[in-house]
Amino acid sequence: MKAFRIEGPGVAAVVEVPEVVRGEGEALLRVKMVGLCGTDLSTFRGRNAMVVFPRVPGHEVAAEIVEGGGDLAAGTMVTISPYTSCGRCAACRSGRVNACRGNETMGVQRDGAMTEYISVPRVKLYAASLSAKELCLVEPLTVGCHATARGRVKAEDTVAVFGCGGVGLGAVAAAAFRGAETIAIDVDDAKLETARRAGAKHLIHAKNEDVHERLQAITNGHSPDVVIEAIGLPQTFRAAVEEIAFTGRVVYIGYAKEPVEYETRLFVQKELDIMGSRNALPEDFREVIRMLEEGRFPVDETVSAIVPMEEAALVLSEWSETPAKFTKIMVQI
Repeated sequence: MKAFRIEGPGVAAVVEVPEVVRGEGEALLRVKMVGLCGTDLSTFRGRNAMVVFPRVPGHEVAAEIVEGGGDLAAGTMVTISPYTSCGRCAACRSGRVNACRGNETMGVQRDGAMTEYISVPRVKLYAASLSAKELCLVEPLTVGCHATARGRVKAEDTVAVFGCGGVGLGAVAAAAFRGAETIAIDVDDAKLETARRAGAKHLIHAKNEDVHERLQAITNGHSPDVVIEAIGLPQTFRAAVEEIAFTGRVVYIGYAKEPVEYETRLFVQKELDIMGSRNALPEDFREVIRMLEEGRFPVDETVSAIVPMEEAALVLSEWSETPAKFTKIMVQI
């Protein structure tokens, strides 16, 4: 069967791989569409330390059940959770399997879904009344959704999100879906406009406006109840702590590639809850599916290109050379 495989930095092609064999407790799926994300781009560029080449990418999946779906009939369209969990580590024992110490994500530590067929544990399947394009958006949106769950976002909250890329946009949409007054912060007008369509009530252009002054004006001087950082820069890591309200909740999805210096007095003085957020849990998948089924996310504005598998190498190369040209790329299998 055919698969799209990254052979090494900057080198990828459609290749023949062995037919997949359905495992016990698994469903055989015919893959229809796969979304590409920043992790896949990093792999293509040879900058993903977690990847060993060659690697079949793909963890944002829309697929059709062929056999072995249990209660789900053949022909049912599904998306999947691409993570593994060992069941033994501290995270798994506490029920937070999304943070499993030994997690292996499809397309990263193990081969992904950019192939004609895959076999997936039935417990990882999520059926929904969604198009293939929408199903491919479920997993990336769950990452931001999980951050809102970590931040215990509720309708009475004001939530500020730093960064309106794919992950930050998921946080904006999830916070708005929960009824919170949501503030999107970015330096890109197009991303801010998409955030508005995803539910942001207020937009702050961080290069053209004073972020602190705008946040104070929006919150009547009280500051946001929750700040979600989805960029991964030292300055936005610090800004999250500086701009959050007293007794607020800070959630970090991004992570900086260099050490961050803090005024730690604020941690104690404000009595902050400071949390990391990784991957997603089953309830996050179900929440995002409800959001998409209710039409609460600007799907068409988010997807900038859909290409056949034979053009995946070309579009990855174009994305690498001109990152601003693309938002979300999807590949038809």
